[in-house]
Amino acid sequence: MKFSTKSQYGLRAMVFLARAKGKIFSLRTISEAEGIPFDYLEKIISRLEKAGFLKAKRGVNGGYFLAFKPEKIRVGEIIKTLEGSMAPVKCLIENKEKRYSCPKEKSCQTKKVWAKIQDSLNSTLNSITLADLIK
Repeated sequence: MKFSTKSQYGLRAMVFLARAKGKIFSLRTISEAEGIPFDYLEKIISRLEKAGFLKAKRGVNGGYFLAFKPEKIRVGEIIKTLEGSMAPVKCLIENKEKRYSCPKEKSCQTKKVWAKIQDSLNSTLNSITLADLIK
């Protein structure tokens, strides 16, 4: 499984803010400090804010800060917010609106492998918090 730059940049921005210990930083500051293209970071931060991981302070001295303590924010939740499904194959995507129908679904002997990989990945990513990354 390959993670997009969206997740890589989003996680870097979140770690930057976790290190800030409640201080407020502008998008420009985060962008420059982490070497993330400003326009792309703006979209990423918007998603993270809508998901409730970040809060924004508007105005002249405005910017972004974590909505929760770093110990409460799991890496898996950040990546899922930015990537969507973490399923390695279509048949494991949990989307009630667009359920993928595989002709081999009932007789597939490999689905267990993909499910085990997905479970392992989710377990690992959800066992890591932002606090773990800034130690």
